[in-house]
Amino acid sequence: MKKALSNIFSEEELKKAITGIDIIGDIAIIKIPREWEDKKYDIGRALLSNLSGVKGVFRQISPANGEYKVRGIEWLAGKKDTITIHKEHNCLFKVDISKVFFSPRLSFERLRIAKLVKKGEVVVNMFAGIGTFSILIAKNGAQKVFSIDKNPHAFELMCENIILNKVSEIVVPILGDAKDIVKDLKGIADRVLLPFPDLAIEYLPYAMNCLKEKGWLHVYLHQKANNRREAIEKAKNLLKDYNIVNGRVVRSVGRKIYQVVLDIKVERNAKNS
Repeated sequence: MKKALSNIFSEEELKKAITGIDIIGDIAIIKIPREWEDKKYDIGRALLSNLSGVKGVFRQISPANGEYKVRGIEWLAGKKDTITIHKEHNCLFKVDISKVFFSPRLSFERLRIAKLVKKGEVVVNMFAGIGTFSILIAKNGAQKVFSIDKNPHAFELMCENIILNKVSEIVVPILGDAKDIVKDLKGIADRVLLPFPDLAIEYLPYAMNCLKEKGWLHVYLHQKANNRREAIEKAKNLLKDYNIVNGRVVRSVGRKIYQVVLDIKVERNAKNS
């Protein structure tokens, strides 16, 4: 990337010319500081010419926000189509970067969770998006995955991705608000995912109701902290009444803001039952 931009910026300028880049399928999404906005199209064309496999370059103009956590984007170079096919862990995912939340930076975490799932488990994914967690879990031995999302665009893509990855007999796509949907899923799950930090704590009681007598919760939270260790400790403090087996930082999402996941073991005779 530095080589691609060396004709536009000096060595010193290169250190802050691009503050982040995501490659999703054949699309690159970049962040550009305000002082370089007048060079944004030059940057886009340079990256398009030098990044192998990239056919379109977009700039993020606002963070993921709103009800569906979709980030604002602006076209810079190459194809203007916002739909692409992203490959991850031998699975294919159709993504529309203008209508759904998707981050390639969760790739390791998605595989980590999938590998924790034991053969024959029933899983509920309360915020499934386009189905990435759900499909990887299905590929790793789950008996059934109830995959819920309220974004109609994400739901449509999820249905396509389920067919694309040949897991229709395992993954059940459901359109709606998870807190309403899970009323019909009481006591069926061995494992429940809450991968939406904004609503994870609020929806935790609904997740608990999904679980069998024993099971697992994977709760994702955003924490402001000076470092990763502090972020984990602050997250654990929020759920100190639960049996937290593991806590880890998934990624940095901003200046001194971290996404943390807590793996929680639940037993009905425990304090949090």
